[in-house]
Amino acid sequence: MHQMAKNPHVVAANFAKQYGPLISLRLGTRLLVVASSPEAAKEVLKTQDRQLSGRSIPDALQQTFIDYYFVWARDCNEHWKSCRTLCRAELFSAKAIEGQSNLRNEKLGHMLDFLNNTQGKAIKVEELIFTTLINTLSNVLFSKDFLDLKDDETAHRLKFGLFKILENSVTPNVSDFFPIVGGLDLQGLRKDCLNHLDELSSFSEAIVKQRRAQIASKVVVADDKKDFLDRLLELNFTTSQINILVLELCIAGTDTVVTTMEWAMAELIKNKDIFLKVQQELTQELNFDTIMNSDLSKFPYFNACIKETLRLHPVVPVLIPRRALEACDVMGYTIPQNAQVWVNVWAISHDPKVWEDPNTFKPERFLGSNIDYMGHDYEFIPFGGGRRMCPGLPSGVKSLHIILASLIVGYDWALPNGEDPTKLDMTEKFGVTLQKEKPLEIVFTSRK
Repeated sequence: MHQMAKNPHVVAANFAKQYGPLISLRLGTRLLVVASSPEAAKEVLKTQDRQLSGRSIPDALQQTFIDYYFVWARDCNEHWKSCRTLCRAELFSAKAIEGQSNLRNEKLGHMLDFLNNTQGKAIKVEELIFTTLINTLSNVLFSKDFLDLKDDETAHRLKFGLFKILENSVTPNVSDFFPIVGGLDLQGLRKDCLNHLDELSSFSEAIVKQRRAQIASKVVVADDKKDFLDRLLELNFTTSQINILVLELCIAGTDTVVTTMEWAMAELIKNKDIFLKVQQELTQELNFDTIMNSDLSKFPYFNACIKETLRLHPVVPVLIPRRALEACDVMGYTIPQNAQVWVNVWAISHDPKVWEDPNTFKPERFLGSNIDYMGHDYEFIPFGGGRRMCPGLPSGVKSLHIILASLIVGYDWALPNGEDPTKLDMTEKFGVTLQKEKPLEIVFTSRK
């Protein structure tokens, strides 16, 4: 059990090399099954998708959020379906994403203005992207900015709180392995989650209170001016339910995109020839003023760079664990009821039997290939697959494309203090998302 503590995705991948693509481990009272090949992943995510669609709620969250679990932590019941249907219709449908385009462009413009006014300074990439995304999302939810690009401290506090809740949910916890001692919260993870939840709720509670007061005073809001909060209040969501849903949307709507952006930019600045090639591809047809309304999916090398980033640095190294609702067979083996099932995306992405030269950043491997990340090509499943696949994927990809393309077309990049990009530290840090251990800082110089 101690071997799985720091980099469980790597440890499990090494076990798979020795024992095969489907292994089982006994962690305390918990049986863990790990799928580490495209074939095993397909059986988990497609063939046995329904039987393996349950969730094991981490103890750090289970007691803290007992009355209003995260949607991702629920089994596929009617409440789960209704929440996903609501979010898909109001936030993630093609119509909703198109309706958010002006807002997305406005927040991107704020980010670019900030960069133009801070040229020559080292910018923390994760905080820049996080603030841009969180303000886009908070305006969709509440018609209000949460953060100011100039206020590093508040941005760091919000991001840190979201990160700690995620980190606590995946930290090896004795209460998960030995439920008999769960009530003691021996590692303090449940208490820490509750403290961060209270702090993060302050970002939304005042807005909810004000909006309830407006409703009570019969203030009429035109339908085309209503935001997601108005819709939740119409459906009689409690303040606690709203806080939890907003927290979940903030995590899901920022963490994966921020992490992917940081890794993509790290690989591009480390590999100058690739950066110049993708910059040339984009600037042949685009300029700084036309990116926002362009179809960025038509640029093959640009998209190959994004896919290769997601392969080499899968944003979710191990898909959020599933739980067997009933016993079922996977690759000829019986998975008992209530067993926890992992799909090790990192192991598949780094398997030399699946990918040639898997540890090298080579976007060319995706040129002329129809492989995508929509969950149907099981050798490449950075966002999972099946009924538990992320519903916000189209929205996240849209934001990723437009922000990354704008930074490539509009700016030249350099590391601070004349550091050599070829020696950039690429050490990974395991969590729900696979983050860069040392945050990336870049000096942006406008190409105008």
